[in-house]
Amino acid sequence: MASVVSIAATSGASKNIASCQALILSAAAFTVCFAVWTLFSIVGIKIKQELNLDDSEFGLLVATPVLTGALSRLFLGLLSDKFGGRRVFALLMLLTSGAVYAVSAVSSFPLFLAAALGLGFSGGSFAVGVSYVSSWFDRAHQGTALGIFGAGTIGTAITTFGAPLFVNALGWRETVQIYAAVLAASAIVFYLLTREDPASAARAAGTVKPRKLADQLAPLVRLQVWRFSLYYFFVFGAFVALASWLPRYYMGMYDLSLATAGLLTTAFALPAAVFRALGGWISDRIGARTVMYLTFIVSSVICFALSYPATDYVVHGIRGPIAFSFEIALPVFVALTVVLGFFMAIGMAAVYKHIPVYYPDHVGAVGGLVGAIGGLGGFFLPIAFGVMNDLTGVRTSCFMLLFALVTLALAWMHGAIRLMERGRVGALRSLPELPEMAELHNSGGGTSARAAQ
Repeated sequence: MASVVSIAATSGASKNIASCQALILSAAAFTVCFAVWTLFSIVGIKIKQELNLDDSEFGLLVATPVLTGALSRLFLGLLSDKFGGRRVFALLMLLTSGAVYAVSAVSSFPLFLAAALGLGFSGGSFAVGVSYVSSWFDRAHQGTALGIFGAGTIGTAITTFGAPLFVNALGWRETVQIYAAVLAASAIVFYLLTREDPASAARAAGTVKPRKLADQLAPLVRLQVWRFSLYYFFVFGAFVALASWLPRYYMGMYDLSLATAGLLTTAFALPAAVFRALGGWISDRIGARTVMYLTFIVSSVICFALSYPATDYVVHGIRGPIAFSFEIALPVFVALTVVLGFFMAIGMAAVYKHIPVYYPDHVGAVGGLVGAIGGLGGFFLPIAFGVMNDLTGVRTSCFMLLFALVTLALAWMHGAIRLMERGRVGALRSLPELPEMAELHNSGGGTSARAAQ
């Protein structure tokens, strides 16, 4: 709390208490929305059992809310830039609460998918909140502020920990109804206790003219925006996918109960949510690029380790066969997922540190697109996990896919940075790729000839 007040007191135009209220209430509202968005990770298991779904159908059910949340982020970001995040945020939560309640009233798989599409709009709240919160703070503090707002992903931990308890005590349909009521109440509280952001107030007063849609969308043609989107596809999309998939993974891989699987998934999701704010603070101080390098390198190592299936080996030794096996024990698996979740969290904050810096006048549009692509990761990846399980019969195949994804993101980022550095500093073009080649470059052809002799 003290850090939030400090930001509000030192960030230029955001020196009054309204900025502090906007940040805290936005983070709280986003926490509720995120808890709702990942609800199917728990109740979906009960629905799977009732309808006797296979892994592919379960993956589709869990991923459907993520699809709506992803696709809605772009136009919700645009709406927030145009009409103000306060009104859009409150209305979004109020309307979505009706769709959440509908989940408890249907009984067939197609209707569950339809209700899940409506529930998924809660995930679009992120783009609204980014547009609303960023307008209250200057560039020097936006990374920290957006990191604090993004800590609302703790809603995932609330669901994975609390929802199994409610389901066991009350039933899954009653649990969904409680979520719907909390979401509706949050919409009312948010609207009553917040104010219009400075940008919306300026447009309402006529001091700033509203931008045309073409101007808002102009940055989206830049390749850099799509590169940021790939980063977010992994750090956020894979986070959401794993938060939805891990309960099922724990139950199948380690034969755990739903409550225990939910608790261990909380161990993955909770630190990730808490440390997202830290990721924003770190990005403000050491740079978002450094944070992204750390995120991708560590994540690639962990995903590779987790992708290795339990295997029995037989070595034909001198004195006969030597048999041994490899398997990741449950405590080690939990520890690795916690570390993975931590680096995903600081990576999320680092990605969104880039956006207000590079595109200060297009935060809603660019942030909406990046968030949409990241959300699509949360949609496609659980489906891919289920399909790969059905096709390969190897549960760790989900981490094989994540390893390939993070390796691609790391390679693209490093390649883009190298090209940018060489383009800005012409002297770098003449430098050798390896230190051992420096003599050849410095001495020219004569040295080459002597070396050849």
